[in-house]
Parts: sequence; structure tokens; C-alpha cells
Amino acid sequence: MKKFFSVILVSALGALVVAAPSFSGVFDSKLSLGAGAGDGTPEFLWGLEEYLNLRMKASLGDRVTFNGAFNVAAAGGMYAAALGAVQTPAAQALSRNYSASIELERLYFRINTDRADIEAGLMRLAFGYGLAWSPMDFLNPKNPLVSDARPRAALAASVTAYPTETMKVQAFFAGPQNPFDFDGGGIRLGAMAENHWDALSLQGIYAGEMPREKTASFPGSQYGVHRAGLSVKADLKVTLIGEALYTWNTGVTTGVDGLSASLGGDYSFLDGDVYVLAEYLYSGEHSQTALSAENPAGFTGRHYLFASGAYLFDDYTSLTVGLAANCSDCSFTPIVTFQTDFFQGVTFIAAARAPLDRAASGDQSLRGELGADNSGVKFLADVTVRVKF
Repeated sequence: MKKFFSVILVSALGALVVAAPSFSGVFDSKLSLGAGAGDGTPEFLWGLEEYLNLRMKASLGDRVTFNGAFNVAAAGGMYAAALGAVQTPAAQALSRNYSASIELERLYFRINTDRADIEAGLMRLAFGYGLAWSPMDFLNPKNPLVSDARPRAALAASVTAYPTETMKVQAFFAGPQNPFDFDGGGIRLGAMAENHWDALSLQGIYAGEMPREKTASFPGSQYGVHRAGLSVKADLKVTLIGEALYTWNTGVTTGVDGLSASLGGDYSFLDGDVYVLAEYLYSGEHSQTALSAENPAGFTGRHYLFASGAYLFDDYTSLTVGLAANCSDCSFTPIVTFQTDFFQGVTFIAAARAPLDRAASGDQSLRGELGADNSGVKFLADVTVRVKF
């Protein structure tokens, strides 16, 4: 058996050498300063992170492509704490004044045939046309408050066929969220179909999740968890996007509790110098975007709004003002971002945000989900130098 795996490993490395892999990546150097909101949060906050995303791609002829990527980070302050929250202890190193981690981000292959494309490995499966919230992207829901979040990958496989020039049909498999579930509980199987017309795009999806036993953090799924969604994009003078995903789990989901839906659009004018976007989200109590053990980055409210406007000074410099709001409890977070390219491949980014809610008046019963008291931050500004190569 050991000899067999050795032959496979040597063959794979040999294939990559023959294929002459190409490398690319992004390096971020980020410094953040802010003010805490009390309740155990320090009055002064700081964070420093050095982050590298390194990607590799190798092709074998015209049919087979290997892709890989990993993240390396060294951090201090609030970012060191964040590394500890998302990485496994085996992936971390702790020095005198920084914490470091290495994370495998992508590792998969793609085979292009005359009738279908086949992909398998540690990969990203994205669904829907959503702008800010994207409810149908159930494997990795978006959060506009963390616009530069690194999308998570899943051990997955897909087969994609193209019946016509405008139509795509895909069957996919994704492993359970808990990698130690070796009994098959939590495996996701599904299908997606998409078609494009001159001014209209339509995508539908169904995904079934294998039954799992009840645990302290999961209510169980005697008949599995079922998800069905639809995303529509209309390219008119204003681009309009509507998206909905319904999650059904017997004994848990009732009525609109399982519905997550968004409606929004974007528009650019003044020859593209001004770009505006707005999108509303409804998040049911047991929907895909709701806070749960399955989705710790989810939301506790029902009604949300995100709006932003960007002004392009020239081809290299822009200013963006955005606002994410929980309409249910009147809490919101304004975000301002300035970005400019020093020269090719080097970008300077400055951003600031200030979570706000009605508790600023002193009444703690008015604390909101997106407010300062819940985030632990009442003001945060950061500067980033980004190098692409």
C-alpha cells in the first residue's frame, strides 16, 4: 500500500514538472487602528497582518489543468486572535510577538472533454447572481461587512455540460461541514441549471443533504435537509437581480422560516465614473443566511439593506461609500473605502467603518446586531498595501 501511494505521489509531482506550472498571488500588508465599545473590549484596538495568497496552475495538454493555492499569514493584535478562531492548532505557530498560520485554500483538477467539464478536489462551488448577500450561495454565504473575506472551499466534485451555447447544466457533490463525519451524514448532492438570453439570465438549484443524527449544536435531519433556489438577473438600463433559497428541515422549518431572499440592482452613469448598488435581504429564522451552528457568520434579524456608491476619479483611483443596515433593530455600519494604484500591481487601500445603534443614547436594551456594542468595535480604520504578481 505504501508503495502504491509513493508511485502516485511521484507520478503527480512528475506531471507537474512536465507541465511547467505557473505561479501568481496576492500579498497584503494591513494595519488597523480603532476604538473599543467597552463591555470587555479595550478602549484602544490595533491589528497588523501580513498575508500571502499563493496560487499554482499547471496544464497537461489542452484537456487537464491542476490548480492549487494556499494562504500564509503572520499577525498581531486583533488579527492574531482572528487567526486562532478560524485555524486549527496544527496550522498555527506562535512566536514572541506574532501568530502565524498556513492554510490550504484550493487543490483540485479540471478535465475538459468534448461533452462536459469535470472538476474534483478542494474547490469553490458558487451559485447565484446576488450582489451583496447572495442567499443561493449556500456553501459560503456572503457578508457585505467583510467584502474582502477569503471564500472557503469544500471537498467537492462537479460535472458540467453545455447543451447549447447559452445553457449550462451541472451536477455536484460536496462533503459534510464536519470532516470527521465518515458515516455520510451531511454530504450535499445537487444539480444546477442556468440559461442566458439577450437581457435575462436564470439559474435554478436543488441540493439535498444526507440525514444526520441530532447533536447539541444541530437539531438533526431525519429526512435530510433540502434546499431549492432561483436567481434571476435582468440586464436593462438598470441591472436588476432577484434571488431566493428555501431550506427545509423536517421538524425545524415552518412557513417562511426557511426562506432567504434578496432583491436589488446596480447602475453606472457619467460614462461609468459613478456606480451605485442597493440590495435588500430577508433572512428567515431557519434559513441559509440565519445565525446557526452551521453558519456562525449568519444574521439574527429578518430584514437587511446594503447600499453603496463609488466614484471613479480616474482609471486608478476610486472612493466608495457603503452602508449595511439591520432594519429590524435599527443598527447599521457605514463603510468608506479609498483605493488607488501606485503603479502596476501595487494598490493602496484605506478604509474606515463605525458600527452604530440606538444604544448610543445609553439604553443598553436598544443594542443592535450591527451596532458597536455587539461588534466590540465603535470605530475601526485600516490601511492596506496590496501587491499582485
